[in-house]
Amino acid sequence: MPIQAVEKFWMDGQLVDWADAKVHVLTHALHYGSGVFEGVRIYPTDRGPAVFRLHDHVRRLFRSAHVYQMDIPYTQEETADAIRDVVRANGLDSCYVRPLVFRGFGEMGLNPLPVPVSVCIAVWPWGAYLGEEAFEAGVRVKISSWKRNDHNMLPPGAKATGQYINSSLAKVEALNAGYDEAIMLNVAGYIADGSGQNVFVVKDGVLSTPPGSAGCLDGITRDSVIAIARDAGYQVAERNLSRFDLYTADEAFFTGTAAEVVPIREADDRPIGSRERGPVTKEIQATFLAAPRGEVDAYRSWLSLVD
Repeated sequence: MPIQAVEKFWMDGQLVDWADAKVHVLTHALHYGSGVFEGVRIYPTDRGPAVFRLHDHVRRLFRSAHVYQMDIPYTQEETADAIRDVVRANGLDSCYVRPLVFRGFGEMGLNPLPVPVSVCIAVWPWGAYLGEEAFEAGVRVKISSWKRNDHNMLPPGAKATGQYINSSLAKVEALNAGYDEAIMLNVAGYIADGSGQNVFVVKDGVLSTPPGSAGCLDGITRDSVIAIARDAGYQVAERNLSRFDLYTADEAFFTGTAAEVVPIREADDRPIGSRERGPVTKEIQATFLAAPRGEVDAYRSWLSLVD
């Protein structure tokens, strides 16, 4: 999806012009993928633009950095304030935010520890990641031949830049085969994630999603949907899911900051349920899309106002 230029980026404590947000070609992260990141959304509300689950995103960013032994030179509160600052500086009431922590310019080699750590925060207007029509029509998915990173190969719970080439391989394979998205299995053959989304299936009114031990990301939208579903009276199970569970589900859907909540209508050329957005998905989706806009009082605590 093309990126629309804005006025300002936040880089290492300063607001800089979009055109000046540059790094050296010998930046360590460019060569070795030594960075961690977040995806955050800003939504319009009746009280002005708000960051959805700001502090949860910042905590996860710091957790990812900790796994890779990267000391972020700012506190969590300073990072949260910087996110607000760059959104405010660009006058946006709806956008995507990309905080990025990366090993910068200084030394080269596989030992990253001496390399200085930089932080930048980018924002840009961004619509529906899988397309507006996908919210209702759903998407077609392919089980990828590329397996999700194992816990003892790369930590799948961390959002590290280099790790996502694994997801890119799966995404491109699915697109080249005529599908909208991929679903990745772990080395044991159980469902882990989409290329950049968590996965839910619905069977007999029960929602199931892979546990963290299966190699899925600890998704913040995933956590929000679990809370919404349980508050609505649904049983939610975190358990291992096979492709059989996906093929025979009554409904299935993706969750993610970029994707939000999107139905899966077909997997490996097999229709999921009625091949339409199911009633459970529709209910969960409607509540989720309303919550970040301040339209559900029970979830207003998830919002951090920009101003």
